[in-house]
Amino acid sequence: MARGKVQLRRIENPVHRQVTFCKRRAGLLKKAKELSVLCDAEIGLVIFSAHGKLYELATKGTMQGLIEKYLKFTRGTQLEAVTEARPLVLDAKEETNVLKQEIDTLQKGITYLFGGGLGTMAMDELQVLEKNLEIWMYHVRSMKEGTLKAANKYLHDLVLENTSVTNFVPFATDTSFPLIIQDGIFQL
Repeated sequence: MARGKVQLRRIENPVHRQVTFCKRRAGLLKKAKELSVLCDAEIGLVIFSAHGKLYELATKGTMQGLIEKYLKFTRGTQLEAVTEARPLVLDAKEETNVLKQEIDTLQKGITYLFGGGLGTMAMDELQVLEKNLEIWMYHVRSMKEGTLKAANKYLHDLVLENTSVTNFVPFATDTSFPLIIQDGIFQL
């Protein structure tokens, strides 16, 4: 017996939400432990409940040790992220050059996507293209979802309007054959 597909959205009933949280948290912790044992992996898992309660799992050593290892491993990428996060103050000429480079990269990517590209793209060009494609896909999905919601609301309102028009009480007749033609040829 297979279960039906679960629709991923917030559970409105707080009791059902808490029960689901407890069950799924236990399942997630169990899967993390199994992955650690089966694949000899170091796993650190941190969960904060909606009420602010902390649940954590460190399969080898302590959570602090895993966090230090993580920070040591990602130190280079964190420094890059900090420099990217700072807003750059560019003058108009530099900003124009940056935008031109981005446009060139996007145009080059588009030609590659449609099979007209010659040669290869550099890794940074591919990363910029990937980032922009993800942003475009997000916007397209958002617009599509908005359009579908609007169409659904319109159809729902139309159905409500039509059902209110057709909800009439059947009238009673005192004749046994309400559909009789006058000359009596076509009687029901």
